[in-house]
Amino acid sequence: MLVRDAMSTVVLTIGPTHTLRQAAALMSARKVGAAVVHDPDAGGIGILTERDILNSVGLGQDPDTERAHAHTTNNVVFATPAWTLEEAAGAMAHGGFRHLIVLDGGEPAGIVSVRDIIRCWAPARQQVPA
Repeated sequence: MLVRDAMSTVVLTIGPTHTLRQAAALMSARKVGAAVVHDPDAGGIGILTERDILNSVGLGQDPDTERAHAHTTNNVVFATPAWTLEEAAGAMAHGGFRHLIVLDGGEPAGIVSVRDIIRCWAPARQQVPA
């Protein structure tokens, strides 16, 4: 199975000056665990995850004043739609992260998460009769 079969095509893109509260609200509304941060001044595409926001709040930082750019990972590993799920899982395990931005033609086409991979690998839940 390939990344294109598992990835979410719901790609939330935010700017570097979004506050963490704004990012969290957008991520919650879209039901996603990561946002692509487009920052041409810092090298292009980065990722902000729910863990980044959690770490900031856990440190006592104010989500209304902290900006996405201060918490964005810019050294991103990108997947392509043609990667196998094994390749994606290997990259995640090696890098210690749970989301991969999927690029197609240099543009974000989706995000694949550990949850997406598990959903494809695990058998569908069977309904238990009542």
